[in-house]
Parts: sequence; structure tokens; C-alpha cells
Amino acid sequence: MLEFRYDTQLLIEGKNLDEDKINEYITKNFKGDCLLAVGDDELIKIHFHTNEPWDVLKYCATLGEIYDIVVEDMDRQARGLKG
Repeated sequence: MLEFRYDTQLLIEGKNLDEDKINEYITKNFKGDCLLAVGDDELIKIHFHTNEPWDVLKYCATLGEIYDIVVEDMDRQARGLKG
């Protein structure tokens, strides 16, 4: 079994976005690994493995409009099932 089950990916579109601050906030406030928060001040791509993807989505929604949201169950994928 994986320590962090859900591969969570999304885009955040907004103004004055700061990838370093977003990365720091997610690292300090959510358990997970494989965090990637990259982009510019108007568009950030998030990739994060966590057990609470809904909490990450709630936080990201406070920063701007979120879209292209993908949450995949990596445990199911590892068992050969649709994630």
C-alpha cells in the first residue's frame, strides 16, 4: 500500500500567484510527497501525492480559479484497476 494514495493535479489561474509561497504553504499544511508547484504570477501547475486531495483543492481555490483537475487513486492503479 502506498503512503500517499491520491495523485492530485490541477491548474490555478489568478493574479499575483507566487509558486514559492504556494509550495511552502502546501508543504507546511498538508501531508504528502512529490510536490510540484510551477508557473508564473498568473498560472500555476500543481502536482502532489496526498491522502486528502479535497483539502488541497479547497486551498488552491482560495488563490484563483482552479481547473484541469485530476485526482487519481494510485492504489487502484497499482492493483491494475482504473484509477
